[in-house]
Amino acid sequence: MDKQGQEMFLNFILQRVQEGKENEAKEILIENFKKQNEGTFSQDDIQEFVPKMISLIKPDKLDEIIAVVKQFSGSFGIK
Repeated sequence: MDKQGQEMFLNFILQRVQEGKENEAKEILIENFKKQNEGTFSQDDIQEFVPKMISLIKPDKLDEIIAVVKQFSGSFGIK
């Protein structure tokens, strides 16, 4: 994902995060983007990322987020 895609994804997620959890979500996303840029983002990172992010997302936005994450994670072999 290029920088513009990362920024769009970041903003999309942050708009759907529970109030007060935005900074935590942003830190997690930025760390994952850094690993993607370095080429070190792995299946293990995805498995760690998903539960963390699910705990931060507004419950009524969860299905929407899962659908988008599956799209983005397709390039990492997750279906």
